[in-house]
Amino acid sequence: MILDLLENGDPSRIAISVAGGGPSVTYGQLRQQVEALARTLNQIGLGRGDRIAMALPNGLEVIASFLAASTVGTAAPLNPAYTRDEFKFYLEDTGARALILPPKDCEEARAATGDQVLIIEADIDRDGRVRLSSKGIAGAPRSRDNPNDDDVALILHTSGTTSRPKRVPLSHANLMTSARNVSATYQLTPADVSLCVMPLFHVHGLVASTLATLSTGGTVVVPPKFNPLSFWSTVRDHRATWYSAVPTIHQVLLSRTKAGTRPSGAEQLRFIRSCSAALAPQTMSDIEERFGVPILEAYGMTEAAHQMASNPLPPAARKAGSVGCGTAVEIAILNEAGEQLPPGTVGEVSIKGPNVFAGYEGNAEANAESFSRGWFRTGDQGYLDDQGYLMLVGRLKELINRGGEKISPREIDETLLTHPAVAEAVCFGIAHRVYGEEVAAAVVLKGAATEKDLIAHCRSSLSDFKCPTAIYIVESIPRTATGKIQRRNVAAAITKSDDA
Repeated sequence: MILDLLENGDPSRIAISVAGGGPSVTYGQLRQQVEALARTLNQIGLGRGDRIAMALPNGLEVIASFLAASTVGTAAPLNPAYTRDEFKFYLEDTGARALILPPKDCEEARAATGDQVLIIEADIDRDGRVRLSSKGIAGAPRSRDNPNDDDVALILHTSGTTSRPKRVPLSHANLMTSARNVSATYQLTPADVSLCVMPLFHVHGLVASTLATLSTGGTVVVPPKFNPLSFWSTVRDHRATWYSAVPTIHQVLLSRTKAGTRPSGAEQLRFIRSCSAALAPQTMSDIEERFGVPILEAYGMTEAAHQMASNPLPPAARKAGSVGCGTAVEIAILNEAGEQLPPGTVGEVSIKGPNVFAGYEGNAEANAESFSRGWFRTGDQGYLDDQGYLMLVGRLKELINRGGEKISPREIDETLLTHPAVAEAVCFGIAHRVYGEEVAAAVVLKGAATEKDLIAHCRSSLSDFKCPTAIYIVESIPRTATGKIQRRNVAAAITKSDDA
């Protein structure tokens, strides 16, 4: 079970340190706390088969509660920023019997529980111990029943970029395998200190930054939230050796540094990891120049318990525009018939491995579409080069179909990002009377440029049919809570705003 990952840590070594004056706990203390929390959950009537949701900010409470909930039943982390209707949907869809919340606020979540979901409050006492309490019970006390590796430890939902969110059950074996794959990829040791800036209700922060580090006896530093003003002082003070983030966070940090000036604390880093969204080659180059360490782009998704591929540490080659090679995960490119395609041929990225989930919960139709001859079809389009490095082209369902010409929006994103005035760019399709779809883009500027300038820039590098006919210059681009760009949502938001 996941809790066994803590066995690799020296009981006297710091496992979790909450940045900004929060508590620190050793491996021995964390194990004791999790065992105590599991007993509390059993006492209030929760056990094997029960879904235990939580909506907690980043910190010791969410890590300890997750470990306890996954030991007792199945953990179901939720975004604390959800609206009442969103909480109601996810609680009902998951079948949660309880919801763990902070003692104060969270009125939207509390209002969504009704009479069906038990509210449990999590706080920290004066000695830095997480405590759980509830005014009610879920039933008669349950006896301790440790899970098997095949039991579901975590239930999450897909981000719903192209359809209704689907339930993704991840077993203890899935999560442990993925955590160990991450730690092996980056050669993590007890000396490593991970700075977790990603939300812990998502596999990026939970598996890559946290469980992978705990699996090798290292230390996880957890700020309550990402703060660019205190980021480098946190790196320096806690002697962080690596961090993992989405490109949005990397770009924010870049915007606050000057070329030729390395931030204080960056010299302690071994590497930087980027995942969950495409990293533009120019951003990769700028990060390595400014921060003085390699940045390794990786590829992950919820259905694979996070990591599937990554660029390797030096001296092995890291390739701009590639998400690297499979990390103890088989990767193949399939055509529509499920046949494997040779290197250099674009098709659907498909995977196999013990970290990959067994199938969506209660969704036979999605499973029939997603699995082919033992391969899980990711819905991403890409190809493998002769050295086994994976190049992603885009989401199959995000491809723009202009009069029969299939256009990858990512290619246009990257072209726009080479313009010196462009900070961010997202391409998408808009309805067209003749072609069915036409190319458009939303752009955030960091310098002076007009729509005409940017279209001319695209025409210098792209075929005419790929060039945007409309470019919307905006102050910010809509993203999910984990930093992902949902092109359909961007298109809807941008075009609606323009119509208004």
